[in-house]
Amino acid sequence: MSASQLKTQGNSLFSAGQYGQAIECYSKAMLKDPNDAKFYGNRALCYNRLNKFQEAMVDTQRAVELNAKYAKAYYFQGEAQIGLERFDDAVASLQKASQLAAEQGQFFGDEITMKIRQAKTKRWQVIEEARLKQEIELQTYLNGLIDDQWKRRLDASVSVPTEDIDAECEARKNQVSDLFAVVDDRRRKRDVPDNLCCQISYELMRDPVITPSGVSYERSSIEEHLKRVGHFDPLTRTPLTESDLIPNLALKEIINDFATENEWVDDY
Repeated sequence: MSASQLKTQGNSLFSAGQYGQAIECYSKAMLKDPNDAKFYGNRALCYNRLNKFQEAMVDTQRAVELNAKYAKAYYFQGEAQIGLERFDDAVASLQKASQLAAEQGQFFGDEITMKIRQAKTKRWQVIEEARLKQEIELQTYLNGLIDDQWKRRLDASVSVPTEDIDAECEARKNQVSDLFAVVDDRRRKRDVPDNLCCQISYELMRDPVITPSGVSYERSSIEEHLKRVGHFDPLTRTPLTESDLIPNLALKEIINDFATENEWVDDY
């Protein structure tokens, strides 16, 4: 069988969910034509489906070495990096995929946007989990200090009733618990709604503009797209010029209110 035929067979096996057998076909195709980037991209996709993310990374790296403009390879690489919990790298790879797709007129729908949001959300969750651990350790430490003080006061107490010391100790622990409960409540609310994020930069918008298609973008991001990529809406693909951009004042007000109420957004 030729390399092309092996690829076609691999594609059929992939569609049937037989990822291991598809990998075998793509591997055989590579032996016949080791310079076709798509063979490596397709095999990387199979590895991703099998959660073999390190193997996928090797293949996607080879794919982009063979074809630096292979958008799907960067997309598959971003998927693998999410699986390896390399979230910053994943965002960079997926943004590269988005850039190349726009330049080449490829349409991925919301797939890239959703993956980037997934990577950023998971990255934020890691940060939040570390913060939660620190807060638990701090709360435990503070309660330990209160207990130590309680023991010292009991040992030294002569005139103060034991019940009063116990009550004061319990009250201070309750104050600490109440404080951390407020912090915990604020932390649970830490999430930026998708409709406040730019569809190009995937960051919280600060100066949103709206296109005739009804899509809002960060002004600097859409202007850069128009200058560097082309005069079209990157989401709807309809013609677009800078003069078509209208400030989205209503959305900007919502964003400003959200940022004021959630000071942590600068770290998101």
